[in-house]
Amino acid sequence: MFHSFFPAPRYFFLSFVAWSAIAIAVWYAGGYALGTYIGLPPQEGSSTIVGAKYFWTNDFLWFYLYYIIFAGAFWLFWYRITHHPWMTWSVGGSAFILFSTYFSVQVSVAINNWRRPFFDLVQTALTPDSEVQPSELYWLLVDFAAIAFLWIAVFVVTRFFVSHYIFRWRTAMNDFYMGEWTRLRKIEGASQRVQEDTMRFAQTVEGLGVNMVDSVMTLIAFLPILYGLSSNVTSMPIVGEIPAPLMQAAIFWSVFGTVLLAVVGIKLPGLEFKNQRVEAAYRKELVYGEDDADRAEPMTVVELFGYVRQNYFRLYFHYMYFNLTRAFYLQADNIFAYFILVPTIAAGKITFGLLQQILTAFNQVSNSFQYLVNSWPTIVELLSIYKRLKAFEATLNDQPLPEIDREFMEKQGRPAE
Repeated sequence: MFHSFFPAPRYFFLSFVAWSAIAIAVWYAGGYALGTYIGLPPQEGSSTIVGAKYFWTNDFLWFYLYYIIFAGAFWLFWYRITHHPWMTWSVGGSAFILFSTYFSVQVSVAINNWRRPFFDLVQTALTPDSEVQPSELYWLLVDFAAIAFLWIAVFVVTRFFVSHYIFRWRTAMNDFYMGEWTRLRKIEGASQRVQEDTMRFAQTVEGLGVNMVDSVMTLIAFLPILYGLSSNVTSMPIVGEIPAPLMQAAIFWSVFGTVLLAVVGIKLPGLEFKNQRVEAAYRKELVYGEDDADRAEPMTVVELFGYVRQNYFRLYFHYMYFNLTRAFYLQADNIFAYFILVPTIAAGKITFGLLQQILTAFNQVSNSFQYLVNSWPTIVELLSIYKRLKAFEATLNDQPLPEIDREFMEKQGRPAE
């Protein structure tokens, strides 16, 4: 799954994490100011600029160049030590996706910067004897449109590129498995695993991978913003005054939801995997019956379909209480930010624009921490696909099949190789 597309996957991902940590550490240790030497010194107040010009400040222009330097050095390192056929897509493509995702997150930051002046102006305009001119509101709407159009362009380009990136990954897996087909064909449902599971793996990774990167980038961008906005909130319900209340509340609520859903849904990955196994066995027997009159006999088909029915009924039961828990949590999540802001709102300590800015930043951070909560059904599906493809890995490495594969083959009266 990974060796076919990435050079030396274990060392590649470890080096990626290490190199990213170095790049981030250098940036925050003073690297952000090194642009001064090429005529791009940091600008005061650039983080609160409203409109599309937010992306053309010296800070951003230097960051673009800084990212290219570090990403290029990482690509050159792996290019010198390996000649993996898919390295251009796996290394270079990953770097592009990271940058475009970061840029999309910064668009969200720019919109959050816009919310405060716009909604404060709306609040002022709604007061008696207001002197707010329509042109002031129109120009702020123009600023929003500029940011939104920029986001649309980045979003379309990113999705187009990611689709090609994922299909290249699927192609790499397909070529790798077909090159070992003489050994893999003995695995139960081998054809399905090569054709369908690689497709589903690629599609699932596309959604989960991009969302995970987006969540991490959002945290990096919005946590400092939420920390700064916490100075406007002095008291919280139940706990009273605590340091950085908004940030602590977002982390607590998100971790609580993640742990809750992980515990409630702990049985789902195994059941999804078994579901694919029994479906594959049933389908394969029917396919054999098309060409062989001795196959797909009524008793055999009834037994195989019985396994299908049994597993589905178990899935329905476990998904029932999982979906119930998840629905309650997500509905509570809709009002949690308002709940913790009630004392501050009642005391009249924030404006309408600041309220909008706090709510947006809080939801961005909270949703990023809730990545597992929002993605859990998809993660369950990915884990089940991974378990099926893992049988291929075991065969190629001359390792015993996973326990669930051995159990199934024994039920079918076949030796577990």
